[in-house]
Amino acid sequence: MYDLENVGFAYGARSVLKELNLRFEAGHFYGVIGPNGCGKSTLIDLLAGHLRPDHGCVRLNGQPLHRLDRKTMARNIAIVPQDFRINFPYTCREIVMMGRYPHIPRFAQPGEADRAIVEEVFQQAGLDGFQSRYVNQLSGGERQRVVFARCLAQQTPVMLLDEATASLDMRHTLRLLNLVAGRVSPASVVIAVLQDVNLAAMYCDRLIFMNGGGVAASGPIEEVLNAEVLQEVFQVRAKVAYNDYCDTLQVAFKKVVRP
Repeated sequence: MYDLENVGFAYGARSVLKELNLRFEAGHFYGVIGPNGCGKSTLIDLLAGHLRPDHGCVRLNGQPLHRLDRKTMARNIAIVPQDFRINFPYTCREIVMMGRYPHIPRFAQPGEADRAIVEEVFQQAGLDGFQSRYVNQLSGGERQRVVFARCLAQQTPVMLLDEATASLDMRHTLRLLNLVAGRVSPASVVIAVLQDVNLAAMYCDRLIFMNGGGVAASGPIEEVLNAEVLQEVFQVRAKVAYNDYCDTLQVAFKKVVRP
């Protein structure tokens, strides 16, 4: 669905991404992992069209991303940012309904189908009873769950998650990632920046390790999740082994006790 060809990006004189060549295919849940400042969030902003590369090209389904109009973008790409802030007292229902706007004709009101989708998402996301609450009166974790619900209501083939579970407790993290994983199909893709490598291993079938503005390793989880890659990217010692309870590879780290 996405092709990145020789993509480079810099904030002023500081180069963030260098000659990035990547391909994201439909039918997969991609995890993007790497140390702080390696360009993960910048990559998500490029995929969302919030930023344009300084050189190279980002294509969605073969079309240069910058040539797509805003409505086409909104019908194809939904994003959950790591920090959603809004001071206006919208209700949670109004925020989630915003996910339906790309599918509603201009000057028209939400229809019965739109309202049904929104109510279903509230139930799925464990937000029943939040509909009339004001988003600016929620805790950070509650607000993030509402933004997740808006993304799900948008029903796009591309879902981008930028450290979207960082403020959530484990129960809601698992619930929402289960919902997202259930949306992956032969016609859709999920691309998520995750800090927890074990959480990424549970949900993602493809991993992209970034470091120094480039890709250190990329591919199926069983090929790239290993001690050597973790040492190269994070400079940590780790043991990677199959966990039958999780039914996937998991990483164990050794505590370093200093005198």
